[in-house]
Amino acid sequence: MTSIDRRFFLRAGVAAVGGAVLSACSTSESTAFVQPGGAQVRAAEAARRPGPVREFRLLAHEGRADLGGPTVRTWLYGDRLPGQAIRVAKGEVVRARLVNRLPKETTVHWHGLALRNDADGVPGVTQQPVPSGGEHLYEFTAAHPGTYWFHPHHGTQLDRGLYAPLIVEDPAEPLGYDEEWVVVLDDWMDGVTGTPDDVLAELTAMAGMTAGGGGHDGHGGMTMSTQMPTQMPTQMPTPTPTASAKWPHMMMNAESDLLGGDAGDVYYPHFLINGRVAAAPETFTAKPGARVRIRLINAGGDTAFRVALGGHRLTVTHTDGFPVEPVETDALLLGMGERYDVLVTLKDGAFPLVALAEGKRGLARALVRTAKSAATPRADARPDELNSRIVGYDQLKPAQDVRLPQRAADRTITLNLTGTMAKYDWAINGRKYDPKVIEPIRSGERVRLSFVNQSLMWHPMHLHGHTFALARTGLRKDTAIVLPGATLDVDFDADNPGLWMIHCHNVYHAEAGMMSLLGYQA
Repeated sequence: MTSIDRRFFLRAGVAAVGGAVLSACSTSESTAFVQPGGAQVRAAEAARRPGPVREFRLLAHEGRADLGGPTVRTWLYGDRLPGQAIRVAKGEVVRARLVNRLPKETTVHWHGLALRNDADGVPGVTQQPVPSGGEHLYEFTAAHPGTYWFHPHHGTQLDRGLYAPLIVEDPAEPLGYDEEWVVVLDDWMDGVTGTPDDVLAELTAMAGMTAGGGGHDGHGGMTMSTQMPTQMPTQMPTPTPTASAKWPHMMMNAESDLLGGDAGDVYYPHFLINGRVAAAPETFTAKPGARVRIRLINAGGDTAFRVALGGHRLTVTHTDGFPVEPVETDALLLGMGERYDVLVTLKDGAFPLVALAEGKRGLARALVRTAKSAATPRADARPDELNSRIVGYDQLKPAQDVRLPQRAADRTITLNLTGTMAKYDWAINGRKYDPKVIEPIRSGERVRLSFVNQSLMWHPMHLHGHTFALARTGLRKDTAIVLPGATLDVDFDADNPGLWMIHCHNVYHAEAGMMSLLGYQA
C-alpha cells in the first residue's frame, strides 16, 4: 500500500469529528497542534469575510477522453479533459460537492489557495479520503485573485485526467486586455502505455538496480546555480531521449541544462495542451491586435515545459496567482504545479503556441489564429523564441502591493531534499514521509524554509495553504523549482492555522516519500 492516506491510518490512526480528521502526532508527544476543523481555523476563515456562495458539483468517474485522435480510458472530472474550470470572484465562497464514482477513494486539493485547513484535501491529515460511491463537500473562501487549479491528493491520481483550472477573478482587475485563454499543460501515458500506478510500481521495482544511461545518478552537468539561466547555453549533442528497453516507463537520456542535468524519470507517449495532442491542436481565435491574457498551468506529473508563442514576445504579469512588475520574455519554464500569467498583443496570421517537454522528446502544441487565410504552422514547428530569452526567478520582482514586509525570520526550517534515482528513495531530511513527524510553527511567526537539494535531480517544491516569498527577490510563489545542488530560501508569514503539507510536485517523487508536514502549535 503506497498511498499516503493508508500509511497514515495504519501508523497513526485518526479520529473523525464532524467529518474531519482531527488527530495527528509529532516527534514530540507533548506538542499539541491546531486541528483542521478547530476554532483557530474557523476564526481564520471568518476573518476572510466570506461573500456570496457559489455552488459546484465535481463528478469524479472513469470515462473516455479523446485526445484529438488517440482515445483513452482514464479518470475525469465530468466529461472533459481538463475538467470544467471553476471561476469565482475574490471573496466568494466555493461550495463544491465531490461525487466519487471512481473505483478507488479520492480527495480534491485546491492548489495554491490560502484556504481553510479542513478543505485542503490531504487524506489522513485534513480529511478522511472519500470512498468509492461517497460524497464530500468542500467549502472555502477564495480570498486571493489569481490562477489556481485543483487535482486529487491521493496516490498517483494526479497523473490521470483528474485536474481543472480554478480562476479567482479580481473585481478591481488592474490589467487591461481583450481576451483570456486558459492553457493547461500535461504529460500523458494513462490508458496508452499503462497507468500511473504501473509507473510507480516499475520505478519502485527498479530501486537498487542500475538504470544505465540517461544521466540518472552520477551524470555530469550538475549546476550549482540557484536559478534558471535566462539564455539557452550552447549544448553538446546528446543521445535522443527515449524509453528504456528494460523498463518501458523509464525515461532515458532526458537532459536539460535549464534543470541542472536530469530532466525527469518517466517516459510519456503524449504531451497535451488543453487535452489535445500536437497533431490535433486546440485553436484560439481572435482579431489582429487583440491583447490576450494567457493563464499557463503545468498540470504534469513529471515534466517541466518550456513555453513560447511563435513570432511574439510575452509580458509576464503573475506567478502562481500573484502579480509581478511586468517583464518581457521570449519563453518561460514551468515546473509541475507552477502557473504564469502573460499578456501578448497578437499579430496578423497563424502562430504555434508550443510547450516543449524540457529535456524530453516531444512537445505540446496549440494554435493562435487571427487570419483565416494564414497557413497553418507545421505540427513539429519549434519557434525560435524557445531558444531565446527565458525569464527566471531572479528577473522577476513582486508587485509592490504583494511584497512581504521586511522582517527577520523568527524560525528557520531546513528541508534537505534527498534520494537517488537508483534507489528511488526520495525523501526530506533523509526520512520518507511519516505523518507522525510534524515541524512545529506558531501563528504570527515569519518562517523561513530552506530547501537544500542534496540530490542530482530538480524538485518543484510546493507549500500548501500559503504563498511564500523567495528570499533573494521577494517573488511570491507557492511552488518553486530547486535545482540539483542548490539551496533555495523562501519566507512566509504563519497566518493560516492548521496542518499543512510540503512536498515535491513530481507525483512519483512525492509518493516515494518526498513529503513532510508543518503544524501550527495550539
